[in-house]
Amino acid sequence: MDNTIQTYHNSLSIEYQAIATTLYDEICRHLPEAESKVWHGHPVWFIEGNPVTGYSERKAGMNLMFWSGQSFEEAALKNEGKFKAAEIVYTDVNQLNKADLKRWLNKARDIQWDYKNLVRRKGLLERLK
Repeated sequence: MDNTIQTYHNSLSIEYQAIATTLYDEICRHLPEAESKVWHGHPVWFIEGNPVTGYSERKAGMNLMFWSGQSFEEAALKNEGKFKAAEIVYTDVNQLNKADLKRWLNKARDIQWDYKNLVRRKGLLERLK
């Protein structure tokens, strides 16, 4: 695990550390080609420079976000923001369903909107995959 991601995990409560560690392990297992780093204060995974997933602590719990998640057509993922992102919030590690995570992570690879060039395109998102 990257030192900056480990530092992020160490800053979490014990309950949230368990969630973050499980998410980290599953993301790395199912998106081995993705690059991970702390971006805007929390762990994010990128495929060819495009953000696809990440997690962060919020008041409501640990938030797992998929940048193109609204296109996944998954009822458990709730729309987030004005673009194509969707999220799910966990408060306990036992809420994580690894089959769902695997399916969502595969969709994160296969369904991507071009966030990497969002600023250059003046807020216009284009579908990559």
